[in-house]
Amino acid sequence: MISLNKLKIFLKMDWKMKLLLVEAYFYLAIGRYLKSISFAKIAPSLGEHMKETSFEQTLSNKRVLSSISQAIHMMSRYTFWESQCLVKAIAAMKMLEKRNIESTLYLGTARDESGEMIAHAWLRSGPYYITGFEGMEKFTVVGKFAKKTGGKHHAKSSSP
Repeated sequence: MISLNKLKIFLKMDWKMKLLLVEAYFYLAIGRYLKSISFAKIAPSLGEHMKETSFEQTLSNKRVLSSISQAIHMMSRYTFWESQCLVKAIAAMKMLEKRNIESTLYLGTARDESGEMIAHAWLRSGPYYITGFEGMEKFTVVGKFAKKTGGKHHAKSSSP
């Protein structure tokens, strides 16, 4: 349940941030739905397989990227469904796609302390990590998807 203090904080936010939080909640729901579908069916919608978008910095995007990252992280705590790394990465990717901002979704695997295989997903746009940057260095990339755009925020593709 949302506490009264958190509700007060939300009500004091400017309308742009409130809208961004509502949008993040919506895309987290979409991300959760997509996660429930066979990965082979949703993979084509994630972008070009085993490609990356540019690491070039676009200063005009920095504020948008930061706001989207913040909104995804905040709202993922309030969904009544699981909103972990893959759901967050897909949600952020969809929010960036809506704004014609390119991104790359990474899928990684590793072994935990007990030797069990674990997986992680994270999203990058330019040099900035939007979601999943916590602990990503522990994972070996086994898949990546470049979501390119044709808009004004288009950046050149870089091959690995």
